[in-house]
Amino acid sequence: MPKNTLSVGDKIPSFELLNQHGELIRISPDDGIKRIIYFYPKDNTKVCTEQACSFEEWQEDFAQKGFQVIGISSDSVHKHVDFSEKYNLTFELLSDVDGKVRKQFGAASFFGLIPMRITFVVDESGTIIYFFDALMEGEEHVNKVFEFLKKV
Repeated sequence: MPKNTLSVGDKIPSFELLNQHGELIRISPDDGIKRIIYFYPKDNTKVCTEQACSFEEWQEDFAQKGFQVIGISSDSVHKHVDFSEKYNLTFELLSDVDGKVRKQFGAASFFGLIPMRITFVVDESGTIIYFFDALMEGEEHVNKVFEFLKKV
């Protein structure tokens, strides 16, 4: 994991990105919303699809605990539309085409080649309370988050 990656106890940055519906979504550490924010490499790839479908499968459980799921990749809004419709994804997919938000979180790339796969659990004060990074274990991100939230 790169040295500049945000970690437990850090506040998330404020940012704005378009979702799969072309709507501008504003995220702020001060908005009082608990979130699961996950960065993933690319829509419609095997591991990313497994991860997204797994988050969708547990979406209701996360919502019952008060958490909003948000997926972020460098894919375009158009690609997010196709991806979300193909797999019936109901949570926000945000388009970070220039990688600016990914860099703010310190989740830029794995050895400068592949965008990192990293998940942050954020409390209502905008503070990271858990994170997990593993490039090739998409579904494990969901399992780890679920296990963590069972303890909270």
